[in-house]
Amino acid sequence: MASGILHPSSGSAASGILTGVRDRAERIPWYLWAGLIASTSAVAGGVWDISWHRSIGRDTFWTPAHMAIYLCGLIAGFGGGAVVLLSTFGSQERNAATVKLWGFRAPLGIFMGIWGAVAMITSAPFDDWWHNAYGLDVKILSPPHVLLAMGIITIQLGVLIQVLGAMNRAGDAARRRTLEWMYLFGAALVFLSLQTVLMETSHRSNMHQAGFYKVLVPAAVVVLVGIARACGQRWSATLVAGIYTVFTCVFVWILPLFPAEPKLGPVYQQLTFFIPPEFPLMFLVPAVLLDLLIKRLDGMNKWLLSAVCGAVFLAAFVAAQWPFASFLMTPAARNWFFGAHYMPYYLPPTSLYATFRFFPPESTGAFLKGMGIAMLLTVLFSRLSLAWGDWMRKIQR
Repeated sequence: MASGILHPSSGSAASGILTGVRDRAERIPWYLWAGLIASTSAVAGGVWDISWHRSIGRDTFWTPAHMAIYLCGLIAGFGGGAVVLLSTFGSQERNAATVKLWGFRAPLGIFMGIWGAVAMITSAPFDDWWHNAYGLDVKILSPPHVLLAMGIITIQLGVLIQVLGAMNRAGDAARRRTLEWMYLFGAALVFLSLQTVLMETSHRSNMHQAGFYKVLVPAAVVVLVGIARACGQRWSATLVAGIYTVFTCVFVWILPLFPAEPKLGPVYQQLTFFIPPEFPLMFLVPAVLLDLLIKRLDGMNKWLLSAVCGAVFLAAFVAAQWPFASFLMTPAARNWFFGAHYMPYYLPPTSLYATFRFFPPESTGAFLKGMGIAMLLTVLFSRLSLAWGDWMRKIQR
C-alpha cells in the first residue's frame, strides 16, 4: 500500500518538470525576436544611410549606417542557418511546424530570410563596384540598392510569416497577444521599408501632383489592407501607421542632433549636422477608416470591399495630405518639429524644394487622368492585399 502512495516531494518535482516543459513549449522562439531585431536594424540603418548620403556623401563603404543594414543579413543568414540545422536534425516535435526544401527542414519564413540574406550580402560588393564605375551617386533606386531592398523586404516578410505561424498555432491568449504585437511591429517595419524605397517620390514639392498619389497610395494599401484583414487586433492598420509615424518622427527629431559635414562637392547647402527624412506622411487618417471598414464589412464581396477600401483610403489620404503639404511650404513648418527647413548639401538653392514651391500644376485633364489611375491601382492592390490577408490567416508553419 505504502509503495503506491506518491511522496509529496516527488509530486512537486513532477509538477515542476511538467510546468517547465509547458513553459518551454509556450515560450516564443528566440529566432522570432532575432528576426525583429534584424528587421529593425535594417530599417534604422537604411534611414541613417540616406541621411549620410544627404549630409556627408558616400565617403566609404564601411560607414556605421551600412553596418547596421548588413547586420540584418548576418542575423537572418546565420540565425536562419542554425534553425535549419536544428529543425533538420532535431526532434520530431521541433519539425512539426516546418516545411521541407532540398532535404532541409525549417519554417517557411526562415528559408525566405536566408534568401534575403544572400541577396543583401551579394548587393554589398555590387554596390561598391557600382560606385567605383559610375560615381558616388545619391540615388536610392540604383540596381544594387534595389537588390538590397529586395533582400531586406524578403527577410521582413519571412519574419512576418514566422510570427503569423506561431500566432495562428497559439492556444494561450496571453501568448497570442504578444505575438500579435510582434506581428504588427514587423508589419510596420515592412511599411517603413517601402516608404524608404519610395522616398524620392514623396518629397513635398511633389505632393500636389497625381503621380505622388499614384505611387504612394497603392504601396500603402498593399500592406495595410492585408494587415487589417489578417490580424484580430481591431486597430491593426492604425497601429502600423502609428508605428511608422512615431519611428519617422524620432529620426526627424534625433538625427540633426549629431554633427555631420559634406565631404563631396559641389556643396550648395552648408551643413554641420545630419539631415533627417521628411515629416511622415498622413497615413494615420485613412488607416483609422480602413480599420473601421475592414471589420464592419468583413462578409462583403471581396471586389466590392476592395473598391470601397481603395476609394475611402485614397480620398481620406488626399484630404489629409494635400493641405498638410501646403502647410509644409510655410514658415510655420520650418522648425525642429516638422523639419521643413532641412536641406541636403547637394540641393541648389534655386530648386523648387529649397524655395518651398510645388511642381507647376498639371492640367485638369492630366490630373484627373492621373488620379483615376491612382484609384484603379489602389483598388487592384487592395484586392491583392485582401487575398494576402486571407492567406496569412491560414499560415501554420
